[in-house]
Amino acid sequence: MTTASGIRRLERPGAPAIPGLDARFFTDASDYGRLSGLMIAANTHDGIPWLPTAEHLQIEMDAADGADPVNDVVIVEVDGRVVAASGVERNLRDGVPTYELWGSVDPSFRRRGLGTWLMAWALDHARVRASREDPLTPVNLGTFAQDAETAHRALIAAARLEPVRHFFLMRRTDLDSVGDLAFPDGLEVRPMTEDQRRAVFDAESEAFRDHWGHREMTESDFRATFGRVELDTDLWVVAWDGDQVAGVIQNWVWPDENVRLGVKRGWLEHISVRRPWRRRGLARAMTAASLRRFRDIGLDEGMLGVDSENPNGALGLYESLGFVVYSRAAAYGRPLDR
Repeated sequence: MTTASGIRRLERPGAPAIPGLDARFFTDASDYGRLSGLMIAANTHDGIPWLPTAEHLQIEMDAADGADPVNDVVIVEVDGRVVAASGVERNLRDGVPTYELWGSVDPSFRRRGLGTWLMAWALDHARVRASREDPLTPVNLGTFAQDAETAHRALIAAARLEPVRHFFLMRRTDLDSVGDLAFPDGLEVRPMTEDQRRAVFDAESEAFRDHWGHREMTESDFRATFGRVELDTDLWVVAWDGDQVAGVIQNWVWPDENVRLGVKRGWLEHISVRRPWRRRGLARAMTAASLRRFRDIGLDEGMLGVDSENPNGALGLYESLGFVVYSRAAAYGRPLDR
């Protein structure tokens, strides 16, 4: 991440007439805590179960090879309090350069023009970056929003981005009733040792190449995955066929988030099965095993995200295992007009 020695103001006309308003670019690592506070306030208000700590944001943003916070993140303050932020990140999705926009506005400062102003900056910033980084290549804009984010979705619609894919968050409670499903013949679950991390990571990356909106994983992603303080690979479920990784589920517990939400929840993330081992019941057995691991450490529920149009029938699989839809969201996009 680039560092900056001083504050760089955002010089952009049309700012809302809010007393004490000041807009600037991301300055240094101290801003992660400020962004965390903003996102926790916004997501709590919108009922979104993602409450990132400063450490989480630093790991994720430092791992984002397509964004430099100092140049690609804008922070808005009112009398020194962070009330809004926006950013732009470039990713290669299914081989197409995609400039992904994100933003957050404190609930007490919504409907005052901040979101519209920041969306306009993000669109202009994406155009500037695309002219510099992809001058002769068609590129896309992209963003993501939960259905509960009505104000955010209104901004997205005004920017002419349309839904291109739908997703669900799904929750499974009553972990005591999870059955012990057999793994396909010849496959077994073994604890992952530190020297196997690369093989597991590479197997996941390969499996996800078949997913919609695929982004190739990088060394930054590897460092971010295995650099989190919450890492406990004993919770992960890794299925092996001899010395080959057949499937993986990363299981995570976020203690700070659970305390804030008043839940005992684990997350099933990066659920993947490599092609030669699909349609044999492996994903079902791994998911059940993950829920049992959560039960065994005293958790009450499991949560996962799923592409509602997954061609391998993931939605039906999770429903058959007792997961129910918790919330809905969509990815939005359109070609970038120069």
